Amino acid sequence: MPTIYVLNFQSIDKSHLPAVGGKGANLGELKRAGFPVPQGFCVTTAAYRQFIQSSREMKELFDQLDRVSHEQLEQIRILGQRIREHLTSLSMPNSVKSAISKAWETTGIAQAYAVRSSATAEDLPTASFAGQQDTYLNVCGLEQLLKAVQNCWASLFTDRAISYRAKNGFNHRSVFISVVVQHMIFPEVSGIMFTADPVTGHRGTVSIDASFGLGEALVSGLVTADLYQVRAGEIVKKQVSKKETAIYAVPEGGTVAQHLPPEKQQLQALTDHQIIQLAILGKKIEAHYASEQDVEWGFADGQFYILQSRPITSLYPVPPVSDNQLHVFINFGYIQMMTDPMKPLAISVLSRLLHFIKKNPASSEPYILHHAGGRMFADFTAPLSIRPVRNRMLKIFKGMDESIASALEEVMSREAFRHRSIPIGTILRTVSKLAPIIIPLALKVINHRFVQDPAKANRKASALIDRITRETGIHVFSASGADRIRAIRKSIEKMPKVIPRVAVYFIAGVLASGTLKKKLYKRVGKERADRLLNPLYKSLPGNVTTEFGLALGDLADKIRKYPGLIDYLQKASSDHFDEKLGEIPGGDEFKVELESFLQKYGMRCVGEIDITRPRWREEPTQLIPSIISNIRTAAAGEHRKKFRQGRLEAEAAGKEMAAHFGFWQKRSISRLIKLYRHLLGMREHHKFCVVKLFDIYKRAIMEEANGLVAKGVLRHKDDVYYLTLEELIALLENRFSGDVPTIVEAREKQHERNQKLKSPRVMTSEGEIISGKLRDVVEAPEGAIVGTPVSAGIVEGVARVVLKPEEAKLNAGEILVAPYTDPGWTPLFTSVVGLITEVGGLMTHGSVIAREYGIPAVVGIEKATERIKDGAYVRLNGTSGYVQILEGTDFE
Repeated sequence: MPTIYVLNFQSIDKSHLPAVGGKGANLGELKRAGFPVPQGFCVTTAAYRQFIQSSREMKELFDQLDRVSHEQLEQIRILGQRIREHLTSLSMPNSVKSAISKAWETTGIAQAYAVRSSATAEDLPTASFAGQQDTYLNVCGLEQLLKAVQNCWASLFTDRAISYRAKNGFNHRSVFISVVVQHMIFPEVSGIMFTADPVTGHRGTVSIDASFGLGEALVSGLVTADLYQVRAGEIVKKQVSKKETAIYAVPEGGTVAQHLPPEKQQLQALTDHQIIQLAILGKKIEAHYASEQDVEWGFADGQFYILQSRPITSLYPVPPVSDNQLHVFINFGYIQMMTDPMKPLAISVLSRLLHFIKKNPASSEPYILHHAGGRMFADFTAPLSIRPVRNRMLKIFKGMDESIASALEEVMSREAFRHRSIPIGTILRTVSKLAPIIIPLALKVINHRFVQDPAKANRKASALIDRITRETGIHVFSASGADRIRAIRKSIEKMPKVIPRVAVYFIAGVLASGTLKKKLYKRVGKERADRLLNPLYKSLPGNVTTEFGLALGDLADKIRKYPGLIDYLQKASSDHFDEKLGEIPGGDEFKVELESFLQKYGMRCVGEIDITRPRWREEPTQLIPSIISNIRTAAAGEHRKKFRQGRLEAEAAGKEMAAHFGFWQKRSISRLIKLYRHLLGMREHHKFCVVKLFDIYKRAIMEEANGLVAKGVLRHKDDVYYLTLEELIALLENRFSGDVPTIVEAREKQHERNQKLKSPRVMTSEGEIISGKLRDVVEAPEGAIVGTPVSAGIVEGVARVVLKPEEAKLNAGEILVAPYTDPGWTPLFTSVVGLITEVGGLMTHGSVIAREYGIPAVVGIEKATERIKDGAYVRLNGTSGYVQILEGTDFE
């Protein structure tokens, strides 16, 4: 079969992508579907390969490319220039030249052409190569055409193209290039159209940029284009810009930039009718591809032409809904301080938590908890539509993350939300399912608030957790195979009825703290009351998260006198970590102490709501940076000393509070203080119970996974992370229909793509990302970056940016800057003097622990880990809620 060097548009569809690249395949597909695409043809990748094979030097040049990192910009510049010069100096093979010449003659020798490159990996849903190779406009005659084609081939090695491929793991040899040769149109107006808003993500908004002349003026940044937005057939935004320059074709070939006359510069480039007409055309293209599109267009001789269409790769996927009403989704990860994507098994586990509320619990359709982009989203639209419930929920969310609360308020002010209706049947069903949980819970809360001795609460809750986990373990491990997974699934579905029994103590404490605060505000005023309440929160007894932080400090103290052991630990890897401990002085002692620690807390880790994350018992080396940081930043026993000091300060604050009240009120105030101290420290108990249950599930699932590996069904035990609970049951019952290795590999790649997505806090079912706005801080100095104040105090120090706690290298007096913190980060808190996070609110983990440790903290600073550079000297004001850069690299 002869090698095909040229294909005309009528012969091309999406299946030809390997031969004609993304741009060529899209144009052929659109042309065949009847869209107004100018006539043309593609010079195939076979022609490019034939051309490359004619070079004797490219093998060595490819080898040099393989050794270049995307960060080595100077090496890329030199090598790229050398390759481009080499390729443009080669003679085009006669067979290729002849094929292009014949296609040109057939398509029209008198025509001017637009010549564009089209890479084979271009415009895929997972990567966008758009704009990395060159475009040549108004190409006239065969000689100019052949030269433009050869220049397009060489442009596969521009600096930006080389760097992009190196950064994203594309092999330079496996990315081929086709060239699109298309009739040149000479538009009066041209531009770009997004069939979804590329800024907010709103899927119902068509966003159009338009300017006079050729679109290159817009792409190259020579003009600020008009911006039009269309929604539901109506123009909802029209921003007409001053357009001083336009690019036009010249008769002899090529283009020229022209200055527009003043009377034309501020004219609307498209009429209102044309804007609506173009938006309708864009939605038809989107419907054809069944995905949102980035469309290049031109308007000439009274007609719109489509010059290119490709997927919009930057949109965050939308959780699916079953109706056409507006839904608002809250990112579950922001609530749980774990914004990283999760694998399918973790999503499957979390998805079953609220199955009991569904009309048909056996149905696989999501309810309340949805997933998209590897993250879980909670659909709280229905309760937020009920005013009394909404007000309470907004208050709760404000404590979690001010930006979430602000975003919700913005959505709820919209007409589409106000007009949303909730079926009465849904309300009644939800109430009937929740009432048996809420009513007993409320009675227990009242009992603990007014009757029970709070000093006994911790012991009772710990005994309850032990009983729940013991009974669950017996139930799960007494089964095997698919029945074991069903037992896990049943246990997960019971959690919403079981875990509140542990949470009642903390809820009673929250109610008591609210009452205490009101009484203090009334008695001594807000400023003085806050001054007394701040130390009252320090060193709360019974906090399981604080306790393992202290225990880790004890572990660090055990090895301070063994420098050889410390050196070994700093270099140790996860593989065979403890095999050589016995050969090092202090190693045996450390091993015993570590095993004791893991017996109590080994089920914990960073991001522990994700069941697929390695627990400390599985990878103890995760703890080493925290242990070493503790040794480096604090003296022996200092963590215990600080805790005792905090307790004394709290006791003193409590006595001072009580002294402000008379004899008859003092008894009531003393009980409130006791409730505050003993019950607020139990805020982590219900989470601790969940984590212990998750550890049982994981150990059971991994036992089954090991069995599947032994049978050859799974390649590796971790492959089970890419299956759902239902799929695992089917696999264990030999009724799984798919090819497991293929499915696992595809989901691994999807997980990698999800890691590159920036997950939103709040989004709507229309795909719109709602960012929300933090409050204005009047007292913040000019240039300060503002967040939410969650732990009072002012501190200065070196900012240490830490993205993962297992990579932390903290020194004394440093301020921790992190994307978020959950209990797995707690060991680092003993080593820092301040905390800054991107995610969080007044009641989230890092905020609570910071107050308990007396560390100033500001949270909710968008992109804090990027804006504050590692090593910068900063002032953190946890009272007012801002950060100033004093020395070092400034924030962006």
